[in-house]
Amino acid sequence: MKWQAKEVDDHWIEFTLIGDNIEIHCLNYGGIITKIVVPDKNGKMENVVLGYKNVQDYKKDTHFLGALIGRVGGRIPNAEFQQNGQTFSLVANERSHHLHGGPNGFHQVVWKSEVFQNEHEVGVQLRHTSKAGADGYPGDVEMTVYYSLKKDRTFTITYEAIATKDTILSPTNHMYFNLSGDIQIPIHQHIVTTDCDRLIEVDQELLPTDLCLPVKETPFDFRNGKMLESGIASNHPQNEIVGNGYDHYLLFAKEKAIHVSEPLSGRELVITTTEPGFVLYSANRLEEGLALHGGPSKAYQGVCFETQTHPASLLNPTLPSVRLHANKKYKQQTTYAFT
Repeated sequence: MKWQAKEVDDHWIEFTLIGDNIEIHCLNYGGIITKIVVPDKNGKMENVVLGYKNVQDYKKDTHFLGALIGRVGGRIPNAEFQQNGQTFSLVANERSHHLHGGPNGFHQVVWKSEVFQNEHEVGVQLRHTSKAGADGYPGDVEMTVYYSLKKDRTFTITYEAIATKDTILSPTNHMYFNLSGDIQIPIHQHIVTTDCDRLIEVDQELLPTDLCLPVKETPFDFRNGKMLESGIASNHPQNEIVGNGYDHYLLFAKEKAIHVSEPLSGRELVITTTEPGFVLYSANRLEEGLALHGGPSKAYQGVCFETQTHPASLLNPTLPSVRLHANKKYKQQTTYAFT
């Protein structure tokens, strides 16, 4: 196992973590995962995540390709929340609402970076202090993220934080996977299996409501495995409302795992996490014509599995909470295993 680092822009460094038949490429800017290179069933090494051909394009990216998201992933209605009897107003960056931590979120930060290596793993530590008032959030948050590639070819993202005041926090990563290795092949035939039994309803503005819906007998029931095409082609109101496909938070029942396979390449991905659920997004609204590795962008070129706790808990207190108390250590972890 080894690593490489090169400067790709002023203060931007691209790290490459290299293991046995796997490479992870990431930037200290936005913590962006730019490439993951793994073999197909015939041993052909290909990139399986969406990324820009020109690194400069990440500066103006509105699709969060491969980026760290925070402080809170997802949409917060009306860009405000209540805590300890006080209303906090966040910066609105999607109409009148707050999306993915705001315009100055984690995806825009040049993180302090340091490589680490031992006999079991090689990785990058990313550190950033999100100051009180950043995009409206209360309290300073000391954030540390670890990208770790282990000898068994598993890639793990660990999120750690501590806040000086009560606040809300739920970071995630916004990688778009296409296990075919060819982004000109859409993700319709990807098969997803997970034991999630509920989803959070969204409204016409893609905002979460306070309702949890059962997945039974819907395109959201992946308990026995289902192709993503079933939701993309569905006339289910929740599929249509997000632009024909998926952009929904699914709650795990027991096993906190997602199994993804792509028949043509034979690649499989198993995601395990400490989080209570994930946002499944099938790139329904990915802009056309962006210059990506592998060709121009178009809808359905990738699928996101954004493991996190959801801000819908601000509306429905029965859901796992995004609230973080002052001086209480935060830690979550997600692992990606490719076969």
